[in-house]
Amino acid sequence: MDILLVDGYNIIGAWPELRKLKNTNLSHARDRLIEKMAEYQGYTGYRVIIVFDALYVKGLEKLYHQHKVEVIFTKENESADERIEKLAIQLNNRRTQVHVATSDYTEQWAIFGQGALRISARELLNEVNMIHKKIEKSVKEIHEYKPASRIPLSKDVEEFFEKLRRGKQ
Repeated sequence: MDILLVDGYNIIGAWPELRKLKNTNLSHARDRLIEKMAEYQGYTGYRVIIVFDALYVKGLEKLYHQHKVEVIFTKENESADERIEKLAIQLNNRRTQVHVATSDYTEQWAIFGQGALRISARELLNEVNMIHKKIEKSVKEIHEYKPASRIPLSKDVEEFFEKLRRGKQ
């Protein structure tokens, strides 16, 4: 099993779309990241865990699932880096490969020591964009080959019925 641990605010600060959104509404930026990671999770099959630290959201530790993505808000005095390192240790075993998405250089070296692989924010963005294009292409192909009728008709008959439907006989 592959697990992707995402340093939420690091990714938000690194991706242009999310950084711009963060400047107007941080909550929307977090939601957009979760949506993108849900799409990533659905396509790759990875277990995705996004960790946000208590820097911007004060309060108690919180864990919830949204779109099959696990979202963690750390305790008030715990950074996302600390939580990610703990998770990397807990989750890493012979059957599991942990990947950590962050552009924090210090964090990258720390997770290497835990046996996890790193993905920079730019690499993750490129991968997410590539997956999005593949999904769009698949959806387009499905719509192109989707028959307009449940009854198989030849192209000529389809065109005739379409003209009738539009009153253009």
